[in-house]
Amino acid sequence: MSSSVRLSTVVLDTHDAHELAGFYQRLLGYVVRAEEPHWVLIGPPPGIGGTSLAFQTEAEYAPPVWPTRKPGDQQMMLHLDIEVDGGPDALAAETARAVAEGARLAEYQPQDDVRVLFDPSGHPFCLWTETPGPS
Repeated sequence: MSSSVRLSTVVLDTHDAHELAGFYQRLLGYVVRAEEPHWVLIGPPPGIGGTSLAFQTEAEYAPPVWPTRKPGDQQMMLHLDIEVDGGPDALAAETARAVAEGARLAEYQPQDDVRVLFDPSGHPFCLWTETPGPS
């Protein structure tokens, strides 16, 4: 493996790059690092580690479908996992906050310690928390 290669950013297509960047800024506490008319890069505040996100306006953007319902639907090709510290109560609070910011809770929820949501452009993302194992 080359030491000169590293993942720096995940890019999401959307109908409006600035609108979706604003949603994730509020959700994650990120700051704008660069922007152009149809592209925005956000990331953690200086001094805090984490992966950046970029958003690109795509006129022909079609939201993915999750779970897949029928052949031919635009399927989910990736999703973001966002960890929530503090257990089930914190997960419930962060889920409510995400919905208040413009997310939509998915009808199908596969796990108790994960909440599947859709961002304002329809990308699925998961809020999750560690659950204590059996003692």
